[in-house]
Amino acid sequence: MTSASFSSPLSRRGLLGAVGAAGAAGLLGAAPAAAAAAPGSGSGSRGSAALVIHGARVFTGTAGGGAPVEAVAVGRDGKVLATGSGSAVRRHIGRDTEVVDARGNTVMSGIHDGHVHPLGAGDRSLRPSLEGAETTLPELRELLAGFLADTGGSDAEPDRWLVVEDWNPVGLLPTGSVPHHSMLDALATRRPVALVGGDGHNLWVNRRALDIAGITASTPDPVGGRIVKGADGQPTGVLKDDAQDLVKRHIPEPSRAELVAACAKVLELAAASGVTTMMDALVGRHELELYQALAAAGKLPQRIVPAIRLDAGQTKDPAAALAYARGLRKEFEGVRGLRFGMVKVFLDGVIEYPAQTAALLEPYLDGNGKPTANRGELYTSAADYGRLTAAFNKAGWQLHAHGLGDRAVRTALDGYAYARRVTGQRDARNAIAHLQIVDPADLRRFAQLGVAACMQLQWAAQDTWTMDALLPYIGPERHRWMYPARSLERAGARLTGGSDWPVDALQVWNQLRTAIDRQGAYGTGGLYRELEGLSRSSVLRMHTAGTAWQLRQEGLTGTVEAGKAADLVLLDRDVTRCPVADISGTGVRMTLVGGRVVHDADSAAGRAAAARAARAVSGPRPSTYAAVHGGRHHNCAH
Repeated sequence: MTSASFSSPLSRRGLLGAVGAAGAAGLLGAAPAAAAAAPGSGSGSRGSAALVIHGARVFTGTAGGGAPVEAVAVGRDGKVLATGSGSAVRRHIGRDTEVVDARGNTVMSGIHDGHVHPLGAGDRSLRPSLEGAETTLPELRELLAGFLADTGGSDAEPDRWLVVEDWNPVGLLPTGSVPHHSMLDALATRRPVALVGGDGHNLWVNRRALDIAGITASTPDPVGGRIVKGADGQPTGVLKDDAQDLVKRHIPEPSRAELVAACAKVLELAAASGVTTMMDALVGRHELELYQALAAAGKLPQRIVPAIRLDAGQTKDPAAALAYARGLRKEFEGVRGLRFGMVKVFLDGVIEYPAQTAALLEPYLDGNGKPTANRGELYTSAADYGRLTAAFNKAGWQLHAHGLGDRAVRTALDGYAYARRVTGQRDARNAIAHLQIVDPADLRRFAQLGVAACMQLQWAAQDTWTMDALLPYIGPERHRWMYPARSLERAGARLTGGSDWPVDALQVWNQLRTAIDRQGAYGTGGLYRELEGLSRSSVLRMHTAGTAWQLRQEGLTGTVEAGKAADLVLLDRDVTRCPVADISGTGVRMTLVGGRVVHDADSAAGRAAAARAARAVSGPRPSTYAAVHGGRHHNCAH
């Protein structure tokens, strides 16, 4: 980073010092109304700024044209003091103002991740990872043997769990191979072994783990989950969705200190990737206690909107569910950086073979074009979801649904329509996440009901997941409606963006690039690019102002204009003009939240975080055993 005046030299001060006490305090605890009521527009009020960035191409995210914006002044209160031409913003430079030359690169609002699991990323980073690789059974066993040796070897026998992250549920070769506990039982160990699916919806365990959990042929499926059983009625070792908890509850957890340290590192990684706000899409008491510890340690750089997870049973009792959510809010609402008001419900599972738990309007195919009897799993009815939504909306809360298949999407929309009729509310801002398949008949309902379409478009590329594990099982007519981003936009829906990290890698800028070209850095081709690819400006707004709207903080963040919180990123290129393919490799020079610098690529900590971010960009979810072999402990946090 450089420091320079427009005409004469200025004294160099560190960014953290230049922002000062007011900026360092930030606005993390402020309510959206505070910024919405802030005075100032256009070039802003006069006064000495804490920071001025000039020589930029500023993507303001605001509507309308006007003269290009090339400079931004950040006030000592952590808000944007002024935007405009270099000469207009120059008046805010004082003797102790930090001045940064953007070198013609982009300054924009920080990325708002509207569906992410950052603490899950921290937790996963403590265990070995298969990184989503496709493997033959011998290759998989070789990797697992290495993990066994690396995690204690003979000293860990017979009782220390081996838990391996990022198993690819569709990655056992040859394609179509079905996991079974006997494949893991063949390992030279008596230890319980659990392979955690990278999709978050599948768990594969050995016989020892099944025995510890007491899972037998007579064990019933829990609400919201399924114990996969073979033709003989015996459990195969694969557990889906909420059935995973039958085993996971027996796995020892890392210590609180280990988790806090790991989560602090992944939050640094997110800041180095340009993320300033996150909606944590799966939160309970455990996660809230971790956020509390992170905030107390000064290790919570982003604004966090926790979505309190409700299980399928809770959806049937709206009053009790609301009391539960309110209880958690009351207990943790004093944690700086958290803002409550969101709950999360899983309506279905995942769509790829062999899981096929996403809820579809028409049955899955058998791979040869013939319909099966399986339409996936719908964990909550439209009636129950509607009553739940009405209760929460009336109390001022928002609903966030996991809706991946077209039947789950319709269920959510039906529930939201019911709540709208009952409550009369027209601005509830409920959301549906993922939207992997949307029936075209439902596209216009998003705008009609004011529902946020929260999409994870790094997935919208041709790869094993979208082609081999899906196309033969749903057919080309439905496949065409995969992640229908442009169709939703044309129908008037508000698009919002999320990564679903660590279900997918945190590759923020490749995520944005993929939303444009539907191929990204790692796809084998474009996934309906001509039909569903978005414009560059739509994608930038989707991941800033769009998600800010989803989270009810558009009065505070999401655009670069005077009076808004200075949640900003300075990039190493001009993402508004560079070739689309070059967006994937974007680096972040500086990230601010509420005027506080939370990532500075020129600092020692910033260089380390930037290096981790660069590794994440250059190391995608691998498709082969060779990509994992020799680096068994690779993860995003270390």
